[in-house]
Amino acid sequence: MAVAVLEQIANLITRNRESLLVDWRELVCQLPSAVDLDMPTLNDHIPNLLDELAEAFMSRSNETIPDALKDGTPPAHGLQRVKDGFNVEEVVAEYNILRGCIHDLVERNGLTLAGAPFHVLNRVFDSAIGLAVQTFVGQKALEAQNRREDYLSFVAHDLRTPLSAISLSARVLQEKYPQDAAADPLSKQLFRSLHRNIGHLEDLVRKIIEENENLETEIGVKLERRTFDLWPFVESLTHDLHPVANTGTTRLINQVPADMTVYADASLLKRVFQNLIANAIRYTPAGQVVIGAGPSGDSGAVVCWVADSGEGIPAELLDKVFKKGETDAQDGGMGLGLAIVKAFTEAHGGTVTVESTPEEGTTFRFTLPAKI
Repeated sequence: MAVAVLEQIANLITRNRESLLVDWRELVCQLPSAVDLDMPTLNDHIPNLLDELAEAFMSRSNETIPDALKDGTPPAHGLQRVKDGFNVEEVVAEYNILRGCIHDLVERNGLTLAGAPFHVLNRVFDSAIGLAVQTFVGQKALEAQNRREDYLSFVAHDLRTPLSAISLSARVLQEKYPQDAAADPLSKQLFRSLHRNIGHLEDLVRKIIEENENLETEIGVKLERRTFDLWPFVESLTHDLHPVANTGTTRLINQVPADMTVYADASLLKRVFQNLIANAIRYTPAGQVVIGAGPSGDSGAVVCWVADSGEGIPAELLDKVFKKGETDAQDGGMGLGLAIVKAFTEAHGGTVTVESTPEEGTTFRFTLPAKI
């Protein structure tokens, strides 16, 4: 008797496969993350799961169900639902909705899910839910870890510029310090302590960068925009970065109009300018770096630029400079600086471009959209 009921339920599910999917989709579309999904994306592996369920009823073997599902579709479904923006509660809910649809179908046809059918149904769905949730949660955890590590990598790279400025400022201060005062034991001790601790910080930053060198740049950026004057903003940066310019052999020139304002996240914009200016200084050992800005078209947007008179960039590298890991190799870096510039500019809704002529110089331009 039980065997006959199992086979009847299996045949019922097979015959009503499409109507089950219609009923299931109608209910699942009430989940927030499923509202705008097209039918193929919404279905994903559910049609195959119905086939696997019917096969489980026909095989009458509860022992093989979990093993069969491991090689089936639930794990891939968990990964798909991460891409679809589901949360874990919604992943569980869509399976339970299907379980309810099957229960209603069986009852409408005068059959019962009590006894052996009940155990088969629950083992299939509980195993499917477990596998889907396991891969879903694992993928979400991996993505969160990657974001944290990638953000740490970005921050570590950005620390290199102010650290270099601090280190060079300390050297300049020590050189200009009166010799008789410099002979003072306390002064010597303080300078040694300063250099030692800067060295420790540089080693820590270098270690973080090396440990994260294989990460992709997929950082999520939260903007806190405001309107502010650009000229004093850039003037402050050139003052801070003057020691990096090797105490005057490379001139930093602020040509931003005095009345220019921008609508941007000041913290991120500072990092964009820092990376572009530090990069320009690195490849302009003697010359000038000009920082400028102006209106971009009639939209109220602003275009900013950093132009140097340095060695330039070979033509074959121009399309690679914004890719992480493609530049700064000779300095033992990762090429993160320009990747940061691109990521933060695009986070503002702007674009960044580069023009360069070997032995004449390079100009980086990036746009900042107007306040809407």
